Amino acid sequence: MFTRLDHVGLVAPTIEEAVAILGDALGLAVDKGRSKWPEGSYFEPEQTYNYFFNVGEGETQVEVLIPAPGATSGAARFLEKRGAGLHHLCYAALDVAAEAERLRAAGLREIELPRTADGRQTVAFFHPSSTGGVLTEIVPERRG
Repeated sequence: MFTRLDHVGLVAPTIEEAVAILGDALGLAVDKGRSKWPEGSYFEPEQTYNYFFNVGEGETQVEVLIPAPGATSGAARFLEKRGAGLHHLCYAALDVAAEAERLRAAGLREIELPRTADGRQTVAFFHPSSTGGVLTEIVPERRG
C-alpha cells in the first residue's frame, strides 16, 4: 500500500528556468540537501540532474529533472518531443519491492531498472501505457 504522494516530477531544460517558475513565481523553496544544490542529484538510469522543491510545510515535493547534455534517456526524449512539463507521479511505500509486485500482479507494466549489488529494488517505475497515461514511480517512505 502506498503511504502518500511523495512528489510530482517535471522535466525542464535548465534549473534556471525551473527556479524562475517554481521558486520565483510560485514561491516554492529548493530542498538544497536532497537536491545536492547547486549541481543536482544525478540519476544515472535517466541521465538527469534532479532538484527538489518543497510544497509549503508539507512532505510533498516537486522534482525537476534536467537531462544531462547529450542524454538519450526517456526524460531527454520527453523534453525534446513534448517540451517542459509533467513527467511522472511518485508514490511512497514502506516496501518498494512488495508494491512493485502488487502492481505487476494487477497487470501494470514495470520498466526494468538496475538493482543494487545485493539484488534489492530501491525504486520502481511503471509504464504510462499501463497506468492511465502517466509514468508512475514508487520510492521508499522517507519520513523520520
